[in-house]
This record gives sequence, C-alpha cells and structure tokens, in this order.
Amino acid sequence: MIRNLSAPGKLLPRSFYETRPELVAPRLLGKVLIHRAGAAMMAGRIVEAEAYLGPHNEPPDPAAHSHRGPTPRNLVLFGLPGHAYVYSIYGMYFCLNISCEKKGQAGCVLLRALEPIAGLEQMAANRGVADGAARSNGFAKRLTSGPSRLCQALGVLRTSHNGLDVTRANSPLQVRDDGFSVEEAVATARIGINETNAAVDWPLRFAVPGNPCVSGPKNLKGKRVPIP
Repeated sequence: MIRNLSAPGKLLPRSFYETRPELVAPRLLGKVLIHRAGAAMMAGRIVEAEAYLGPHNEPPDPAAHSHRGPTPRNLVLFGLPGHAYVYSIYGMYFCLNISCEKKGQAGCVLLRALEPIAGLEQMAANRGVADGAARSNGFAKRLTSGPSRLCQALGVLRTSHNGLDVTRANSPLQVRDDGFSVEEAVATARIGINETNAAVDWPLRFAVPGNPCVSGPKNLKGKRVPIP
C-alpha cells in the first residue's frame, strides 16, 4: 500500500493514450489513478475499464457518446488524448473517462473500478461509509467498485475535473505506473448497454481476473486475453 503523499511511480505520458481505446483499456489495468485534493491524496489501482470507440470506427460504436459527432457535452473527447471526460448520470452521479487516439477521433476509456490503496479514510467519508468498517470484508469493493462509486470516493466532479489533462505533472488527476504488472485480462461485453443496441455484445470491458473490487458478480465470466 502507498503510505505517504508522494505520487507513486511514473506519470503516464500522452503517447500512452494515442492509440485505439480497445488497446488502451486493458493496458490501464494495474495502473494507479490518483486525485490530489488540497493536502490529501487518494489513489486506487485500476482493475476494470471499458473501451468506447470513436465515430471514425467502422462500424461506428453506437454506445459511445461521440458517435454522433462533437457536442458541448462531449467536446473534450475530440481534443488531445489524455484528458478527463466526466459526465453525469441520473442527474446526481458522475463517470470518469480518459480520451484516446489522435485529436478529432474521440475514442475514450471509462474507468469502472479501482482497488483503493491510499486515502481510504477520505474515500469512506466521501462515500458516506462508516470508517469503522474499514477492516471489514467487502469494504474496498463498497468504496470504488463501479464508475459512479469511484468518482464519489475520489471526489471527482464534472464541474471541477472535466477537461483536466491527466498527463501533466501539476494536474490534480493523474494516472501513474508504479511497476505493478497485469499480464492478462478478462474481456466481456460492456455493462449497461441496451439490448437493442448493435454494440451490446462487443467484448470491450476489461477486468483484472479475480480482483474483489471488480464491479458486478464475484465470479466474472469472460474470455481471458493477454494484455497487448
């Protein structure tokens, strides 16, 4: 576990994100997402992510926010890669994505789950989870298992974090590589895609096999794939 406020490992450069989301998503597994809020730092290891393809993809990805082109809501996706795209769901929760590919191509990766490794007390407070439960079974999963939970735990908001460049050393939101290795992922269909959507079965969700903080059922079913 990370026990001090120094950021772990090395900051991922923009070049890491300058490729297709279905390659970036599994490569993000095991990397560390950090959020600095004043003197505090919260951090979690990425254990689940989903790829969303840009409108230039053939066929287009109808589940992606960018598939109809740029709008005021999704404009950050059409800029340089390595930027946070934060959107709201149900009018009260948020989801954190990172833009991918070259400028104008609008691919992105949705971060779905983290394994908390620093700042757990603050995460618990942000989530409204009793601090006394910190040593109980399933505590970590309750904090950051699911895209809206992880945003709430880390205090990520659209108003404050949408458009942040996660590749900059002075950004409060960063993704870093501390040397932790993930050699393979479980690939499944994405979660929450409407059954009438043509992309409902695309295997673009990637998770660390056996990790207890992955969202959904404990026994994740899918194909094991090597990390490219």
